[in-house]
Amino acid sequence: MELQTQPTALEPGSANAVGRMLGLLGDEWTLLIVQQALQGVGRFGELMKAMPISNSVLTSRLNLLVREGLLRRHIYQSNPLRAEYLVTDRSRALWPFMLSIWEWERRWVDDHADQLPVMHHEACGRDFSPLLTCGSCAKAVEAKDVAAGWGPSGTWERSVPESATRRRSDNAGARSSAGLFPETMMVFGNRWSSALLGAAFRGVTRFSDFEAHLGAPPTVVAERLRAFCAHDILAATAHEQRPDWVEYRLTEKGRAFYPVIAASLQWADDWFRAPEGPALVQHHRSCGDRFDATFRCDQCHEALAGHEITIVDRDTHPSREDDR
Repeated sequence: MELQTQPTALEPGSANAVGRMLGLLGDEWTLLIVQQALQGVGRFGELMKAMPISNSVLTSRLNLLVREGLLRRHIYQSNPLRAEYLVTDRSRALWPFMLSIWEWERRWVDDHADQLPVMHHEACGRDFSPLLTCGSCAKAVEAKDVAAGWGPSGTWERSVPESATRRRSDNAGARSSAGLFPETMMVFGNRWSSALLGAAFRGVTRFSDFEAHLGAPPTVVAERLRAFCAHDILAATAHEQRPDWVEYRLTEKGRAFYPVIAASLQWADDWFRAPEGPALVQHHRSCGDRFDATFRCDQCHEALAGHEITIVDRDTHPSREDDR
């Protein structure tokens, strides 16, 4: 069975589905490459032109994505040897994750509401926003509506990714030309950032608890907390009983990132299987059933499918032409 079409069977006691997901999606280069591949950019030279990436880093990430089943290497020319990298079922399944990022940036990042293209649902013929719902009862879901606990393979230690990749510089010029979403990259495109945000959604609020649960160096925790506060993802507040204690709590903007988290966890659960069982056990508080993240059109409320979604540039959108 091909890796890209079947879930990966994890080794007993190894990094669980959450850890494997964060190790892949919690790296901005892999996110950028997958985003480009989903848009049909798959040749090495095309990827080099599309992103401010070095030859060695691109080679390393492409090898990783092929090894993990997110891309398939296809030889299209033998003399000289030329290859392209094609999406697989595993990477196509990331469309809810990418769509959620798109929607969060559109709503919460300055200027993106007017700059980003429009999402159009072909099934109902209307422009839409993706709505996170429960797969069982179809009701809209927020983070507070989901009860989550560790499953048989779930511990903090097994959920923190092991990664040898290095995060690239926060250079503003490089980020502006990267082709994805710079604020999302700050929130999710780094393994410690994504792990810390996941801990915040699990209810961790104090510096020492972030440090203990994640096993991250204190300097890294401090830097990530500062960045999250600067971008209004977290807010530093005094503890009610101990004013000398500082707590870091999710803001409205931070809580609105939950669909991205839910989509990434669903993808992890679908594609990585530990022999002990799932890393997380989630239930929808309203209906009591297991929570399966399902995205629906906010216009017709039908479940979305990747092949029914088109991206329309605002400059060519009919409504914009009518306004001229």
